[in-house]
Parts: sequence; C-alpha cells; structure tokens
Amino acid sequence: MIRRVLVANRGEIARRVFATCGQMGIATVAVYSDADEASPHAREADYAVRLPGNAPSETYLRGDLILDAARRTGADAVHPGYGFLAENAEFAAAVLDAGLTWVGPPPKAIAAMGSKLEAKALLAEAGVPILPSWTEPNDVSEFPVLVKASAGGGGRGMRIVRAKRKLAEAMAIAGREAAAAFGDAAVFCERYIPNGRHVEVQIFGDTHGTVVALGERECSIQRRHQKILEESPSPAVDDELRTALCEAAVSAARAVGYVGAGTVEFLLDPDGAGRDQRDNSAGGDQRYNFAGGDQRCNFYFLEMNTRLQVEHPVTECVLGLDLVRLQLLVAEGRPLPFTQTPPMRGHAIEVRLYAEDPANGWRPATGTLHRFAILGEENAFAPLSHAGVRVDSGVADGSVVSVHYDPMLAKVIAWGWTREEAARSLESALTRATIHGVVTNRDLLVRVLRTPEFGEGGTDTAFLDRHPEVFPPLLTSREDQALAALAAALTGAAARRRTAAWGGLPAGWRNVASMPQIAVFDTPWGRTEVRYQLHRDGRLARWSAHIDDELTVDVAVVRLSPDEVVFDGAGVRRTFRVHTEDGVSYVDFLDGSVALVEVPRFTLPVAELPAGSLVAPMPGAVGRLAVTVGQEVAAGDLLLTLEAMKLEHTVHAPASGVVTELYVEPGRQVEAGDVLAVVDSRSHDQ
Repeated sequence: MIRRVLVANRGEIARRVFATCGQMGIATVAVYSDADEASPHAREADYAVRLPGNAPSETYLRGDLILDAARRTGADAVHPGYGFLAENAEFAAAVLDAGLTWVGPPPKAIAAMGSKLEAKALLAEAGVPILPSWTEPNDVSEFPVLVKASAGGGGRGMRIVRAKRKLAEAMAIAGREAAAAFGDAAVFCERYIPNGRHVEVQIFGDTHGTVVALGERECSIQRRHQKILEESPSPAVDDELRTALCEAAVSAARAVGYVGAGTVEFLLDPDGAGRDQRDNSAGGDQRYNFAGGDQRCNFYFLEMNTRLQVEHPVTECVLGLDLVRLQLLVAEGRPLPFTQTPPMRGHAIEVRLYAEDPANGWRPATGTLHRFAILGEENAFAPLSHAGVRVDSGVADGSVVSVHYDPMLAKVIAWGWTREEAARSLESALTRATIHGVVTNRDLLVRVLRTPEFGEGGTDTAFLDRHPEVFPPLLTSREDQALAALAAALTGAAARRRTAAWGGLPAGWRNVASMPQIAVFDTPWGRTEVRYQLHRDGRLARWSAHIDDELTVDVAVVRLSPDEVVFDGAGVRRTFRVHTEDGVSYVDFLDGSVALVEVPRFTLPVAELPAGSLVAPMPGAVGRLAVTVGQEVAAGDLLLTLEAMKLEHTVHAPASGVVTELYVEPGRQVEAGDVLAVVDSRSHDQ
C-alpha cells in the first residue's frame, strides 16, 4: 500500500496529484527549483525538497536528485506527472530499482512508445493505420511535412515545412528544442494534413490483463501544434467511429503490455486526403462518417503518450472518475473497478490559459501575477458532480511567471448536460476572471468559444488560421475604451485623495475651477488622454477622452472608490473594477479588461538607442549567434536565437545592412528591452 508519494513535477499537475493523495490519506512530497521556491505546489506538499538551480536540465530532469529526495523524505512511490521525466523509461526503471512504486506504465511500454518512429512501426504491425514518415531530409519527396520530436510532446520540436530548402534548418531548430525539453534531439518528418481533426482516446490498463478505452477527446484547436482547447465527447465522432478509434487504441495498448493511464492520439483525415495508392499503412479503404454529416474520413495513429495528459479533466468530468486515484490503485496492484467504458454523461470543455500574447506571434509573457481569480476555483482538481466550472492551476496571487518553464497558468474546465451549456459556462468564467500582471490568451479563448463554427462543432487543426477575428482583444469598442480610461483616472484620483495629507479638501478642488484634471495612459490602442471635471460634491461635471479624436459618453458617476466606479448611462448601470499596481491600472468589467499604464507628468530623459538596434522581445537566454560583427546581412536573415519557456525564438535582421555591434554571447541571460545587436542599413547602402 502506498503511504507517501513524491511527485517528480511542478505546478498544476503536482497540485492535481496532491489533491487526490490528500483525499486518499497519502502523504505528499514536492520537489522545487529555486524559481519555484514560493510556488503553490512547494507550499502545499507535506514535504518539499529543493533542487538547486532553475533550468529543467539541472532540476526537474535530474532523476538522481529526485530519487535522493524520495530517499530523504521516506517516499515509497513516485508519480511523474506529465512532461519532464514522465515518459523516460530509464527513470521509471531507476525508480523500480530503488525499491519504490512507480505510478506509471512499465518501463518496457514507455520505451516502446517513447520513440514515435519505433511506435509507428510497432503499431503498423498491429494493424493500426499510420501516416508515412521520413528520418532523413533528402528522403522527403513531398511537401508539406511536419517535423516532429521523436520523444516528448506538447508541441515542442514541431515545425511545418512547405519547401525542401527550409527543411534542414527546421529540423535543426526542432532538434534543439527537443533536446532542451526532453533530453533527446531526435526528430523526423511526417506527412502534414492541414485540415485534420486531432482526436485522442484515453486508455487505462491494470496488472490483471484488463485494458479499457475511456472515450475520446477532441483536441483540434491548437497553436504551435500544442492544444489550447479540448472537449469530450468529440462533436465529430459518432458511435461507429468511436468504436473504431477505441478498438485501435486498445490494440495499441495491448501491443506493448500497457498498464496505467495513457493516451493514443489519432488524426482524422477528411475524405482520406492523407492517403494515396503509395501508402501501405493499415486501415485499408475504410471510411467513416463525421458525426452529423455525410463527410467521410480516415484516421491515422499519431503517437501514444505513456502518461496522464494535460487534458484529462474533461474525461474525468464526463465519466465521473478520478484518473489519478485510478493510477494510484493500479500502481498498488489492484484491478480496475470496470472492464468496459463507463457511460458518458453530458459534455466537458477545457481551455488552457497561457501567459502569452496571441496577437504578437504567441510571444510568452513573464512577470508577477498580482491578482489571479477565476470562478470555479472551489472545484479545483476534482471531477465535477454538477454543472459548473473547475479550475486546475499552478499559480496564485503573487506567483512569478518565469522564463524557465511552460507559460501555462491554469486549465479552466466546464461541464454541462449539453455542449452549449458547457461552452456558455466556460465563456462566462473566463470573461469574469481577474488576471493582473501578465498578458494572457484569455480574450482569444473567449472569442473562440463565441465563433459560430465552434458552436457548430466545426473545428480542425487549421481553425485559428481561418479565424483571424479571434486574435484582437475583447475590448474594441471606442466607448468602452474611453470609459475604462475614465475609470482608471477617477479611481486613481480617489486613491490619492484618500491618502493625501490635505484630505479635508473637497473632491475635484482646483485653483482654477475652469481647468480640467488630466490623466494620460499608454494603452493597447494607443496613448489616451482623459480630461475631467468634478462638482464639489464629487459628481462628474464633464469629461472627454482623446484616443484618435475626442470622444465623450453621457454617463453619471453613481459610486466611486479607489478600486471601483459605477457609471450610469441612459439608465443602465455598469461596474468597472480597478486595481493599480506599480503605475499600471488593471480595469475589469463584464465586456472586457485592459491594463493601462499611467504616463507620469514629468519624465526623466533616457538614452536614445543607436539606429538599427535590435532589443530582446522577452527575457531569456541567448542560444546561438548566427552572425559576427562586420558581417553583411539581408533582410530576414537569422541573427541569433533566444531560449525561453522551453522554446527557441529567432531574431532576424529587419533590413539589409551590416552587423556593427553584438552585445551578447551564447548562454547570456537577457531581459526584455536589452539591446542584442545593431544592424546598420546605412553601411549597406554605401
């Protein structure tokens, strides 16, 4: 019987495992890097052991340090979570060799599925349909292809390549990303199907020979080949297709003697576009209907993840199961409590909330989360037994989002009796969320849920490419933008009055009564100037906001405090909540939210950067330099790479010129705004 579990992971998944362990009376052990010292997962465990350093390679990927932590704390079992060492067969074997219980599949099964290439070959022999793939760039005879990391997942080490001349560089970049994230640089190419649907099947096996498929999840809406929205059941899968997918998944699991939780991922290919007469993959000419339509499809095996998936909560909600509890029971040698798929109930949808800027190339964001509150946190980490929202997060107020790890902040999951109810609950929870301190993809997620195509279930892996309208922020109304700026100005003035030494003066007092008060903000839509005057009793006399031009809205102030203002416009009252931190006013209301940076009246002079300066777009470590000082470059040439949040970000020459300065070297840590290099276009012209 397991009595104390060490979770060899961090953040949200560590907290998820701790929650179930607490319900089962199992003590918990956390490991944490220096960057995670104050993180919720380190605080909540019964025991916590420091792993000195920050980079995954020196902390969470160090199996020897983790086993030492288990020994020092008396843990008798290790749960790998997902990512890091979760699919590392050598680590699993080391855990067992140390006399500990491994909460995961047998090392042989992990090894068999750890290489996507070897897994494809094995499952083709088992009769599971696969797509053609290549390991050598010169062997690729058709495009587009998808470059994929052979180990690991999560979209890292993936690149779409549409022309042969770009293949070698893409494979090199993908290999470096894979090595940094998984410790394995092996990559390969696979035929790319641009409009496929990504559907996966949750499987579970025990040591008594039972292997059960627990239904499917739709995961087609993706960015950077990483899922951002998952749901169960899939709106594209009918009973016939579900049966075929589940049978293929069980065959895959049985082929490797699978035990524990795992996921078999498939690509649904509309009209069989991914197959032609040259393919000898299994599956024959079988076609299946998409649910609710006449369109036909084939399906193909993509990979098998020998671990719990990020999106497991949607399966938990529709089946009423705790998959972590099942993992622990199976690890203790107990049989599964069922031998066939339990009946599904209702519908569940999950979105991944990331610290990133979708409109700016999905650039990851770093910083301090001053406030983080989402309706549904009271249901965290547990299958929903009623319609509503669940929040699984790895952060809290005051958490620091660093450059060292994945930028996911939380998973927000909604369950309802129908898909429409689940989507509505999820949209409401996201729009009402309070998230201050870092840029997130929250607005994009809300807009995705509101699109008619999503409502009709018409999603595929090209969904975001077809819908550029989901990228702008929710707050696009000029009137709402002006009111948000006015709310920030009024609450800021109220806060200053509350703390002023001359607090007895009436509101809005001015030496010259005819002169308005002025507040200027830098906003996502540009610099905004607010001018306003108040009556002696605090009522709003007049105001205007200057964005592109002057704009006013006929409103009255019903209630005003340093953190809230209630406006009345044409008899309709609206509440704007404002929280100010370090000169930034975070304004939240039902139709949107925005961060407004107040421009000080008197600014200090700053040094002007040399013409052609390239600055770091985000904090990170310099990876490699592709140029030297004095080298001529053309517009678009690669200058250097930055490594942040497990991804490699490239910096290119904005124009043709000569590299006159290089201020960095490989391995150097830089902050956002640091000058990296100077490309002088004038030298090129001469």
